[in-house]
Amino acid sequence: MTHPVIALLTAGAAVAVAVLLLWPVRGWLWRGLRALRATERVAIEDALKHLFDFEYNGRAANLQSVSGALAVSGNRAAEILARLQAQELVELEGGGYRLTAEGRRYALRIVRVHRLWERYLSEETGLDPAAWHNEAERLEHTTSAAEADALAARMGHPSHDPHGDPIPTAGGEIGPPRGMPLTELAIGELAEIVHIEDEPEAIYAQLVAEGLHPGMRVRVNESTPRRVRFEADAEEHVLAPVLAANLSVLPLPQEEEMAGPFERLSGLAIGERGRVVALAPALRGAERRRLFDLGLIPGTEVEAELRSPGGDPTGYAIRGAVIALRREQADQVQVERLA
Repeated sequence: MTHPVIALLTAGAAVAVAVLLLWPVRGWLWRGLRALRATERVAIEDALKHLFDFEYNGRAANLQSVSGALAVSGNRAAEILARLQAQELVELEGGGYRLTAEGRRYALRIVRVHRLWERYLSEETGLDPAAWHNEAERLEHTTSAAEADALAARMGHPSHDPHGDPIPTAGGEIGPPRGMPLTELAIGELAEIVHIEDEPEAIYAQLVAEGLHPGMRVRVNESTPRRVRFEADAEEHVLAPVLAANLSVLPLPQEEEMAGPFERLSGLAIGERGRVVALAPALRGAERRRLFDLGLIPGTEVEAELRSPGGDPTGYAIRGAVIALRREQADQVQVERLA
């Protein structure tokens, strides 16, 4: 016969386990269900973004493209697409999948949030450019429409993200794609980089390492199946075609000229003077604002006055004061040398 105390303890333990499992909202079962629903929602939203991206660029998404984009098996991709069809967010058309009107509205909401976060991360944080995309992907699924509107207002309702992609409006309006791949630009023709594709991540990281960004003026000097050699703001770059194709450019009128070459502030020897032309466009966020606050605005005259024993930092005379800048900071300041 079971001892009464043991029976009581057993019953108490069973009740405790049941409470932990089934307690509304805080129980393990409820938490597990919420996590599962969140995971399903992320998969659905990622699939919608993929379908939108394909449609925006004139392609038709299919089971294989969804599977690859979401890094899931074909069976899992089929489940997600079936769920989207059941919710009337996508429809099958000619062997591919297309967004319905409601599906497009949903996708545009996610795209808007993603690109707003990328713009915010680039302007307001010191996060490495290669990390903007992944962090924005994490935040896009937990940001409400009202929070997105507040974020847009805080930044002055920007029209493009840092990669050159248009940011959809709150009403779901978005401009068409701009430009063409750099690999299609005629030899000797001047153009401006208007977009840098941020996926795959490894390719984007290489383009960032080259110092390439929207707004740079480029001219192709050589284009072969093995390499593309071009100038960007008068500095030469050589890329494999698979990398160069991730740069979208817009040809400029013939009367336009190549920008640069620019002298870097760090290139001034002690006693030499220069006039600030601009801060490097790739410099963003708090570091850019700090250099502006130090007086490094276009037109300001600067003189390299002294250098630390180790060679870095260097003291620069700016508007009557001597400011110490590390070489990596001075590299971001473009100047024209003065006699």
